Amino acid sequence: MLTGLNHLTFAVTDLKRSLAFYRDTLHFQLEAEWERGAYLSLPGLWLCLSFDPLRSTLPAADYTHYAFSISDVDFPHFVAHLRAERVGEWRDNHSEGASFYFLDPDGHKLEAHVGNLTSRLAACRQRPHAGMQFRDDQCVGET
Repeated sequence: MLTGLNHLTFAVTDLKRSLAFYRDTLHFQLEAEWERGAYLSLPGLWLCLSFDPLRSTLPAADYTHYAFSISDVDFPHFVAHLRAERVGEWRDNHSEGASFYFLDPDGHKLEAHVGNLTSRLAACRQRPHAGMQFRDDQCVGET
């Protein structure tokens, strides 16, 4: 049985540039580095940067992205910091909670989000998506 997210691995085209972005701009903790990769961390998250010359630097057209939690107090300062660093933005926020959607140097789509699943579900109960059904009334073990 799966117990949670283990780690993220991002294919990168320039390891030094990506390492600087995650360490210096986003303030990840550098844990280890080697010729073709690096391990970084945030509390509860392990990130691997892996050099891969096949990686395209163009962001994919779909909505796939990786969201990081941030407090509402830190959010405006974080956004101002990324904008000052001229970090690319890829989407405006259209959902519950403050979010800032930005790109890393290799075009990986990232998000800083205030809130969690509980706050998202509460907002959706107020304004549900078309056809949305909530499953909290099901019996345990029911399919």
